[in-house]
Amino acid sequence: MIGKLRGLVDSTGADWVLLDVGGVGYHVQCSTRTLGALPPVGEAASLLIETYVREDQITLYGFSTQTEKDCYHLLCTVQGVGARVGLALLSALSAQDIMGALAARDKTALTRANGVGPKLAQRIVNELKDKVLSLEAGADEEALRPAGQATVPGDAVSALVNLGYRRAEAFAAIAKISSEQGAGQSIESLIRAGLKELMP
Repeated sequence: MIGKLRGLVDSTGADWVLLDVGGVGYHVQCSTRTLGALPPVGEAASLLIETYVREDQITLYGFSTQTEKDCYHLLCTVQGVGARVGLALLSALSAQDIMGALAARDKTALTRANGVGPKLAQRIVNELKDKVLSLEAGADEEALRPAGQATVPGDAVSALVNLGYRRAEAFAAIAKISSEQGAGQSIESLIRAGLKELMP
């Protein structure tokens, strides 16, 4: 699976960018916010990638930060929020705005996204309101820390993924643990608690 692409911006559209990586053009679906943060055509860009494989097609979704990608994963755990609705939410609101809306139980803010009505917005709030705290903390750290330096919750999620769990499952488990136990957990304790949460 493709996890990251770095290349030259070849062209862009309303919801996509064509990234030239060594002469191969990768068509990547992105939120309008991610597209707006890209450099001009001909300049180098780097995107984190989520690869969706179906019988008839392979689709790449691109994200400018790990927080945006994690927020997308979290949104897609909700029934009715597919890949396109997840991108629509990240186009209408930044990852930080989405986290703020979830923390405030503000379903009205979520309805600003195309395809998100009041019922779906309420479901998103109900299912994610208690899972957003560690993501919000991670986003704050991401904004302040030097580029490339990871957070403890982020490292714990990565460790669980390396053990074979899906990122969405791992993130949800760590988010739940962090919201219940608060900040300041060591990576070892988060991983142990995450394994207990994920084991049947």
